[in-house]
Amino acid sequence: MMTEQKRRSTGQETVKAAKAAKYVSAGTLEFLVDKSGAFHFLEMNTRLQVEHLISEMVTGVDIVKEQIRIAAGERLSYQQEDIAISGHAFNCRINAENPSKNFAPSPGTVTDLLLPGGPGVRVDTGLYVGCNIPLLYDSLIAKIAVWGRDRTEAIPRMKNALEELRIDGVETTTSFLCKILTDEDFRKGQIHTCFVDERIDDSAFQSGNTMEDVAVLSAVLTNYLSNRRKGAIVVPSRNRSRLSSWRASGLTGNSSLGNMRWMR
Repeated sequence: MMTEQKRRSTGQETVKAAKAAKYVSAGTLEFLVDKSGAFHFLEMNTRLQVEHLISEMVTGVDIVKEQIRIAAGERLSYQQEDIAISGHAFNCRINAENPSKNFAPSPGTVTDLLLPGGPGVRVDTGLYVGCNIPLLYDSLIAKIAVWGRDRTEAIPRMKNALEELRIDGVETTTSFLCKILTDEDFRKGQIHTCFVDERIDDSAFQSGNTMEDVAVLSAVLTNYLSNRRKGAIVVPSRNRSRLSSWRASGLTGNSSLGNMRWMR
């Protein structure tokens, strides 16, 4: 479990590393904590981390805004002593993957969409009905973050948000995440790098047709890449009239928007 002392220690080491590298702008240093409580440097991402929603929710700081201010040559609008952490927050990545197929990519077209909401719930996504989820990019299609006064309040809030979420047309990791939220060790914060392998029974998500699934996926990917090279792009007919020119441009790759990575 993270304690105030560990948070302060890792924060101090993070500042030292950034100063030593003369790094300017937003960045993320990652650490692993061993059984004794000692922490070890893992890596640094010279950008916002995918989970920056958590930091924003517990501090009230718009990190993206501050990053833009720094890039524009301005100074931070606050000092370190001004930052206060309030409550508990965590983040779930919604990936277009099929847990029953060993988390194989699940490309396709979003045919229906309902995003969760309410107090303490935040959703970052670019999804819309008719949105095409390709094979060629990161499978992350949405991020859901929740805030609560403590972990006991935040966990059921996240579970409610995941149960409210509806994404039709592609398989997602939503059901797998819900299963994790019900695990007693997770609820107590007793997690580690082998947590999923040891604690989450994946029998309900495994189909057993591994080789057949690989063959089918390979054929689909080959066909997709072949059609892409030929310029053949299929826009779903039921949504064709609802697509704006901007969205259609992104779908067909006629704009730089078609080359954007999903949530990175």
